[in-house]
Amino acid sequence: MNDSADSAPGRIVLLTTSHRVAPGLLSWPAWQALRAADRVLCADAGHPQLPYLREAGVEVEHGSATARELVDFCSTGRRSAVVLTSAEGESALTDGLARLAGSGRETMPALELLPGSYDLPGARLLDLVQVMDRIRAACPWSGIRTHEDLAKYALEETYELLEAIETGDREALREELGDVLLQVVFHARIAQDDPDEPFSVDDVAGVIVDKLIHRHPHVFGEESAQTPEDVRAHWMRTKDAEKGRESVTEGVPLGQPALALSAKLASRVRSQGLDVTPPAGDGIGYELLALAVRAEAAGTDPETALRAAARTYRDAIRAAEGL
Repeated sequence: MNDSADSAPGRIVLLTTSHRVAPGLLSWPAWQALRAADRVLCADAGHPQLPYLREAGVEVEHGSATARELVDFCSTGRRSAVVLTSAEGESALTDGLARLAGSGRETMPALELLPGSYDLPGARLLDLVQVMDRIRAACPWSGIRTHEDLAKYALEETYELLEAIETGDREALREELGDVLLQVVFHARIAQDDPDEPFSVDDVAGVIVDKLIHRHPHVFGEESAQTPEDVRAHWMRTKDAEKGRESVTEGVPLGQPALALSAKLASRVRSQGLDVTPPAGDGIGYELLALAVRAEAAGTDPETALRAAARTYRDAIRAAEGL
């Protein structure tokens, strides 16, 4: 950049925008530069900002200019030019400007790289949706997948996420969270193609946003919650009202691992204050059930506890093998 901007003959601004931010949401400095410019250029006739610039009365030339042309233009009468960059950037222009500035024989206009918009938190999720759209349309394998085809992968990725959490591997945790997120976006993209009841990832996000707001009246409403127990009470109360359940067992998936299933049932019983003693019977199954109920009452997840013990057992086996 040229530090002597005030004394420079004119000004060249390279205005960058983010495809992850809705077109038209430019920063105030960007709008000031556009309105004050003597010339605004954009090589991309399909640039998403163009309709909004036209609506704002900013005249844009569709085409590109060489570094020599822009320097000559801005050096005459201290004029300013704004180049609205494309998604691929303007490498030819910037390389040309760098050569002229580095020659030592040019009195250069002030050169400025101006970000017109910045990514918001979560903006890379839009990239994921865009990439998934392209893969669904162009990949022979992904293009024909169904929810049933992917079901096993959702389970596998969840278990890999659990392992990353248990081992404390931060790099693996980041990767496995991405793999689980992919399953959500992939399923939502498949659902979008349903001929009878289509929905998109936006619909999925909308449902969970509404649910979170409704189940957190102490955050978004007038309720108060001072302890985690208060929060849980709010959550269960609103959840029961939403679902209209007749039994506390409704909504407990029977397909989950047996220890987790037992603990979930025990949790429902305890939270509702029901007086239900685990049934007694012969065999290891009833013994495991009693242990799971006892663990849940003590605040221990029996599934997690057994997994930790199993990992220790695995290490002992490897030690016995001399590994």
